[in-house]
Amino acid sequence: MSKTIAFAAALLALAAPAAAQDAARTGPSTQGTGGPALGFTLRGGVQSTPKYFGAESNEVGPDLGAELNYLNLGPLSFGDPDPLYRPEGFGVTGSFRFVDERSASDDAALAGLDEVDSAIELGAGVRYAAPSYEVFGAVRYGVTGHETFVGELGADVFSRPTDRLTLRAGPRALFGTDDYADTYFGVTPAESATSGLATYDPSGGLISAGVELGAGYRLSDSWGVDATVRYDVLTGDAGDSPVVLDQDQVSASIGVTRRFTFGF
Repeated sequence: MSKTIAFAAALLALAAPAAAQDAARTGPSTQGTGGPALGFTLRGGVQSTPKYFGAESNEVGPDLGAELNYLNLGPLSFGDPDPLYRPEGFGVTGSFRFVDERSASDDAALAGLDEVDSAIELGAGVRYAAPSYEVFGAVRYGVTGHETFVGELGADVFSRPTDRLTLRAGPRALFGTDDYADTYFGVTPAESATSGLATYDPSGGLISAGVELGAGYRLSDSWGVDATVRYDVLTGDAGDSPVVLDQDQVSASIGVTRRFTFGF
């Protein structure tokens, strides 16, 4: 299932999901004495996600991420070094998602189906942020794996009971092309013969819709804790696929965040 993972520092700007992370993942600010500066947040934790799209059971694995908070290279400036900074207005974001491979070893229900390679999705998005809410959208392309486009829309409302605790909740929607739907939910005639499942040629569109709840607690200017619970329902042709054993998909994660800022 999908995981947010930063593979290298070069992906920092892309690793932040389009979902609103800024308000909940805060940390230290240690500016240099002048000149260029870089601030970013690393996240490490665990997550429970469905074994594959439509699986009946979950698996537990690592949840790693990175977020670019601040960059100042002379005329190029991004973000703010203040750990309490919350962006407002329109902004452009990077978007990254990793979808793990799917094979018969994941579940006996996949016996006879072709293996689906892991996918690295890269893209960009836009968002509009206000003190109490945020709306966002992103488009990504699978540079590996499904090699087609997916889109994501969502929104969050925020509640801040204290200056350290941020609660967020909002809807999520995932869209995919015909090729995307066919990759994860289709059954070819050859696969039908070996798996016993009916041949199925799904169309793209709205793949899933759901809601995400999150909480972030700022332990200090350097450290924080972030947790999420997400519920999605596979819809349309995706939900009707014979590959899908359960349309209801639940995932959860919890992790520790650490913010770093370097001055040069």
